[in-house]
Amino acid sequence: MAISLGFVCGVARAGYSRYVAIGDSQTEGLWDGDDAVGFLGFADRLAATLDSLYPGLQYANLAIRGKLVADVLSEQVPQALAMQPDLITVSAGMNDVIQPGRSFGRALDDLDDVYAALAGSGATVVTTTFPNVAQFLPCGRLVSPRLARINSAIHAAADRYGFRLVDLYAAASMRDLDTWSIDRVHASTKGHILFAAAAAEALNLPNSNHDWAEASQTPMRLSFTAGAYGHLRWTQDSFFPWIWRRLRGRSSADGRVPKRPRLERVSADCAEHDADPRRRHTACIDRPSGILDP
Repeated sequence: MAISLGFVCGVARAGYSRYVAIGDSQTEGLWDGDDAVGFLGFADRLAATLDSLYPGLQYANLAIRGKLVADVLSEQVPQALAMQPDLITVSAGMNDVIQPGRSFGRALDDLDDVYAALAGSGATVVTTTFPNVAQFLPCGRLVSPRLARINSAIHAAADRYGFRLVDLYAAASMRDLDTWSIDRVHASTKGHILFAAAAAEALNLPNSNHDWAEASQTPMRLSFTAGAYGHLRWTQDSFFPWIWRRLRGRSSADGRVPKRPRLERVSADCAEHDADPRRRHTACIDRPSGILDP
C-alpha cells in the first residue's frame, strides 16, 4: 500500500526527528560488521540517510538477535512507544518461523498485537516480508508453509494499518547469493545496504528508487562442490549450534542488551563543542556517534 511521505493517519510531517528500530538479528545488523568493531545493519544505515536529510535525528535500536515475536511485544514495544518516536521500523518473526513446536499460531497473534500497538502510536511504521529461505537452505522447504503464513499476515497488517511495506519476498535481488552471509539466513553487508535502500523507497525519501530490488547483472554462481561445502558449513556453524542451544533451553539472545537502548543523536552536534573550526573538527572526531561510517 503506497502512502505519500509526510502523511500518516492524516497528520502532516516535514520529516523525522525520533526513529526507533525494533526486531531481531536483521535489525541488530548481524554480519554487517562483527562483535569486535560493532554491527551496522540496515537500520543504522537508514538512520544515517535520514540524518543527512533531517539533521539532528535521534535514533534508538532495541533489536536483539534471537528474539521471538513475543519478546518484541513484551520487551521492545513498550520501550519504543515510551520514546514517542515519529518513525518505527519493525522486522520480527523469522525466529518463530524456524522455531520447532506448535507455538507458531500464537506467534502470529503476538505479531498482530505488535502491529496494533505500533499503529496506535501515530508514528510512521515500516515493516517487511521475509525472503524465501528455501532457495538456499537445505531445510528451507520445511518452513515454507510457515513463511507463506507470516508473509500473508504482514501484508494484511500493512493494508489494515497503512504501514509502509518492504516486500523482500518478491524482490529478485534477494535471490542473489552475495545478498546473504555464509549462513544463508542473515544478510551480508550488501544485503543490509539493499534493505536500507528498500526502506528509503518505502518512505519515499529523496533520491530513493526501486533499483534495490533488481537482480545483479553478474550474479554469483556456485559450483556443485562449492554449494555442497556451503551447506556443510551452514550445518556445522549454524544449524548444529542452534539445535544445541534449543536442547539446553537457551537462545542467542541470552545475556545480550540493545546496542542503542536510548534515543541519541546520529551525528555529533559539533557546534556545541567549540566555535573554533579546528578545535570543533577534533571534537567531532573524538565524539563518535556510535554508528559506523556507512
